[in-house]
Amino acid sequence: MKHVMPDRSPPTRSWLDRLGHVFTAEPKDRVELTEILRDAEKRELFDAQALAMIEGALQVADMQVRDIMVPRAQMVCVERDEQPEDFVSTVTASGHSRFPILGDNRDDVEGILLAKDLLGYFAGDKARPFSMRDAMRPAVFVPESKRLNVLLRDFRTSRNHMAIVVDEYSGVAGLVTIEDVLEQIVGEIDDEHDVEESSWIRKLNSEEHTVKALAEIEEFNEYFGTELSDEEFDTVGGFVISRFGYLPSRDESCDYGGLRFTVLRADKRRIHLIRVVRIGEQADETPSSD
Repeated sequence: MKHVMPDRSPPTRSWLDRLGHVFTAEPKDRVELTEILRDAEKRELFDAQALAMIEGALQVADMQVRDIMVPRAQMVCVERDEQPEDFVSTVTASGHSRFPILGDNRDDVEGILLAKDLLGYFAGDKARPFSMRDAMRPAVFVPESKRLNVLLRDFRTSRNHMAIVVDEYSGVAGLVTIEDVLEQIVGEIDDEHDVEESSWIRKLNSEEHTVKALAEIEEFNEYFGTELSDEEFDTVGGFVISRFGYLPSRDESCDYGGLRFTVLRADKRRIHLIRVVRIGEQADETPSSD
């Protein structure tokens, strides 16, 4: 009878195990450490994705909250005295799960509303008045200068996922989430509300679409049957910026050719996502903020 010898070959080591064998000498500084890591990736001790995460983790220690925060002007907020029927459309359109609650002005953040906390109200007896003070959670405030590695540790310890960023004068400068920090390490994190990378135009219903700002004007014209000029701009984002004459913020809109273009997501440098709604043939209007 033939006996099969057990496989005694060592198990495949993870890239983290192999990383321990990279350092034959202690790196003198961050630059030398990075060079060693990149050389190890070239020798296929681990892949490019692992290298990107390691470098991202190293960079997080050098970055501050102000580097990644959502600016104040682009915060999606709910007012303290609003009723759910008044702001539920804002909640659903944004795709976010947490919303700062404003008091008298945008510097007066009284708490955080979780979208899931509205389920009980809409599923229950609406005859019972809604109390924002009972529904909101405490807000966490952090300075613009806080290091991201420290913020990530605080998020994990406190189990908070959002913090309000304040400037040196205690005014609200923006907000930051745990996802914003993690994206600096692992890269962009898309969720079900993000448009797929392979889809530049996404149909929501017969009248409404979301369009990536980098969508080419030629493709946009073919899809919508429009005649936007592509002589000066190659992308829809470039066209929209030209209509405003400046870099617009979230919720600003303009009309052109029977379509309304509303900025859904943008940062200090560029537009990312636009909502396009058919409004019928009418005179083009001056860009405005909703």
